[in-house]
Amino acid sequence: MYHLKVAQMSTPESRLNAFPIFMKVDGRPVVVVGNGDEALAKARLMAQSSAVLTIVAETPEPELASWTAANGVSLLREAYRPDHLAGATLAFAATGEETLDARIVADARAAGICVNAVDRPELCDFFTPALVNRAPVAIAIGTEGTGPVLAQMIRARIDRMLSPSLGRLATLAASYRAAVEALLPKGAARRGYWNEFFSGAPARAMEIGHFAEAQAAADALLARRGAVEGHIALVGAGPGAEDLLTLRAHRLLMEADVIVHDALVPEAIIAMGRRDAERIGVGKRKGCHSKSQAEINDLLVDLGRAGKRVVRLKSGDPLVFGRAGEEMAALRGAGVSYEVVPGVTAAFAAAADFELPLTLRGVSSSMVFTTGHDLKGGALPDWAKLAIAGATVAVYMGRSIAAEVATRLIDAGLSPDTAVAVVENASLPTKRLFHGTLADLPALEARSDLTGPVMTIIGDAVAGARFDTSSALAVQDRATVAA
Repeated sequence: MYHLKVAQMSTPESRLNAFPIFMKVDGRPVVVVGNGDEALAKARLMAQSSAVLTIVAETPEPELASWTAANGVSLLREAYRPDHLAGATLAFAATGEETLDARIVADARAAGICVNAVDRPELCDFFTPALVNRAPVAIAIGTEGTGPVLAQMIRARIDRMLSPSLGRLATLAASYRAAVEALLPKGAARRGYWNEFFSGAPARAMEIGHFAEAQAAADALLARRGAVEGHIALVGAGPGAEDLLTLRAHRLLMEADVIVHDALVPEAIIAMGRRDAERIGVGKRKGCHSKSQAEINDLLVDLGRAGKRVVRLKSGDPLVFGRAGEEMAALRGAGVSYEVVPGVTAAFAAAADFELPLTLRGVSSSMVFTTGHDLKGGALPDWAKLAIAGATVAVYMGRSIAAEVATRLIDAGLSPDTAVAVVENASLPTKRLFHGTLADLPALEARSDLTGPVMTIIGDAVAGARFDTSSALAVQDRATVAA
């Protein structure tokens, strides 16, 4: 029975032929032999360590020579000899010549030195990994030489997941280890401290480069003996496409205990959070508000005071028509920790869909973000003057009053021939694009088939857009009337 269990746990197919280890190279010699790109690639890899690097290259290619000079690496312009390997901890055969590489491997092994032959796995004592470097944290991905491209693809995914500040945070953690062991008992208290250290206030401060704040947060956490403090992240979910979510937003979603989301945030983005995170919808659509803004403010304060890590997920960017100002004021007033994570606002996504330059040299050098409701008052808002002067105007949530927007701008002096671009469901596969002029814009109001969020962009810069994938507003209007 015992042997059966062992066989089930470790089949030959699951066993590694190359066991991953981290070898100490600080201050130790490493030798790379080769003249060209292969040698340069290995040199760059080893330069991420504190090894003492030497390149042996009889006729180094210009890029290799300039790199060694710029990085203070020893370059021996000599034909390879076995004594070049003397005392080395690691050696690389990177000449591109099979016979010479085999000779370097044989010399290294005779001297008891681990050696790697580039692109010759059968000659290698070790394989160089695809490396995610957050020193002192390192993640190495290896495929035993069978799939370097696959290893790089995996590395890229992991690299996106990890904060660039992780190494600095780990270094700070090392300086607190003795204090934590002295003040906190083993078990849950210590685990709780380190969990909060690496995902809470110290990590957030370090992520934005505030070392002193990170240190103060670590001190405060230690004084609380590991008790967790609540935190609210006001996160921009972007215009809808989940791959436009920022890396920081994704990390926060994965750490959140609670996700408080608007109605326009797609399920695919909400699902990027932890599976066990509580989800609370507070969506506001036209004519249907599930919670008032005051209730949302109170909810965020209550969750923060309860020690929850919360992502307040808003469509687009939280600071553009997202009422984040009211939520930040409520959190500040209650003394609850918070941060703001920007997102791609709908105007940028709509412009990208149209390949439309929002600013265009010699045509438009300024932008206005507004909602159509700004034009419902008696007085024309100041931004209308900017539109007349040539600014590009991005109108959010303006489909139902498109005619009023057009009429007021034309009456103010903007030419009826000013170019207009309209996008429904910007950034999504279901997007629809329409083009026309300011005089055509009232046709938008009659389009009852437009059920998704609509963004309208007005200005002379719109004429620089690509129109072969869009439909004409005026033609659609006539078809609707005929029907």
